[in-house]
Amino acid sequence: MAVNEHLSAVDLAADIKAKGISPVEVMDDCIAAIEARNPSINAFTYTAFDEARAKAIEAEKVLMRGDADGAFFGIPTAAKDFLPGVPGWPGTTGGVKALSHQKDPGYGCFTKAMVDEGAILVGKTNAPSFAFRGTCDNKMFGATSTPFKVGYNSGGSSGGSAAAVGDGILLVAEGTDGGGSIRIPAAWCGCYGYKASVGTIPATVRPNAFSLTHPYTWDGPLSRTVKDSAYVLQAMARFDPFDPVSLDRGERDFAAALDKPLKGWRIGFTPDFGIFPVDPEIKDMVAAAAQRFVEAGAVVEPVEFDISRSHFELAEAWCRLISISGLESIEALKGGGIDLLRDHADDVPAEFVYWINDAYRRGYVDYNADDVVRTEIYDALQTAFQTYDLVISPVTACHPVPNVPGGITAGPTELGGEKVEPLIGWCLTYFCNFTGHPAASIPAGLSKDGFPVGMQIIGRRWADEDVLAASAAFERIQPWAKIYRVTAERNLR
Repeated sequence: MAVNEHLSAVDLAADIKAKGISPVEVMDDCIAAIEARNPSINAFTYTAFDEARAKAIEAEKVLMRGDADGAFFGIPTAAKDFLPGVPGWPGTTGGVKALSHQKDPGYGCFTKAMVDEGAILVGKTNAPSFAFRGTCDNKMFGATSTPFKVGYNSGGSSGGSAAAVGDGILLVAEGTDGGGSIRIPAAWCGCYGYKASVGTIPATVRPNAFSLTHPYTWDGPLSRTVKDSAYVLQAMARFDPFDPVSLDRGERDFAAALDKPLKGWRIGFTPDFGIFPVDPEIKDMVAAAAQRFVEAGAVVEPVEFDISRSHFELAEAWCRLISISGLESIEALKGGGIDLLRDHADDVPAEFVYWINDAYRRGYVDYNADDVVRTEIYDALQTAFQTYDLVISPVTACHPVPNVPGGITAGPTELGGEKVEPLIGWCLTYFCNFTGHPAASIPAGLSKDGFPVGMQIIGRRWADEDVLAASAAFERIQPWAKIYRVTAERNLR
């Protein structure tokens, strides 16, 4: 297929603009891939084939006039079924049946940026209800599988997008990340995922302009190549005076950062931040991957973290913080005549109901205590960055978990004999959402059982270019394109 013959959406768009391939052909191949491959992995919740075909035909007319423009001209992409995607499209906020009548009021940050760059939206991808977990499953659409082993979870919350990219149905798709929701599924689906630094990608949320700061949550890309994510970031990053944490850092060239040399950089590697019970195979694979940066001229050495709290305590702090945003959503729905917890509690997972009810019971002292927790993690990372340019860790402590038929798939409750919080506690990602540091998930290889393993690259605040530079350097040293043979040749039944 035309899409699968390319790894990079930017390269495919260049081929389209050079008239080497038609945008209609690309779209038809994408639609055929969705029809053939999606039933087994359940990545899409909504498709708009007729609309997408019509836009591809219009793109071909633009091309023939000589007016083709945009880094993603003619490229099929998809929105995550969590935030607004395309005006008038249905949105369920992650498979909530009571909300299935909703229509998107407008474009989201990712979709607007991609449309402006010439991309064509083909549908929406699966997510857990209210994006409130690190797996991808909901009561309306069911679980999404990683294309590397159907029947095992894609990770979440941007699981549908990651699965579609990992499977080659799409080359780039939307994610959002409030605790690892881009990086976790990127790790489990074998693709690249990028969460930007605080203030880089704007979000104008109302009535509470600060609702995406506890913890920090933004849109971002999932792609097969680092270059594509850099170009998406270029399209999305800007200053917005109506976002209270948006920063005006002038013109930034994220694509140029891909060629930035790493010689002399100091990189600290931690297998577990001193507290997470990480699977030994994952530790070993990420440690070996981290050492490859030596070939780029960097110094790689162990970094110790002095974190006094347990991973379980920290994960529950994340659950409390993210439930504030959930509570705001519940209250907004009440204003529209929908009392979700009173009348439709069966439409959402029990854990979501528990944590939202917990949020209603909490007071200022509790919120202040969780901000103290955030501060401790912030200080721990900032201390490391006094010495190191980057910090590297695993993305997850475990491999993909089996999907639960007819249930709601969660993460493990125990790892290495330790009790683990199942929503997010097996992920080493949410620290960066506490603090606002940029971070990426990059494929480190396949496990002995064929599961992708993700390596997390964390940079200093606002040093997105450093994370992208390191990602691109690793991609050159240890390219992962060969792992996609697994998904290209998988059984589609």
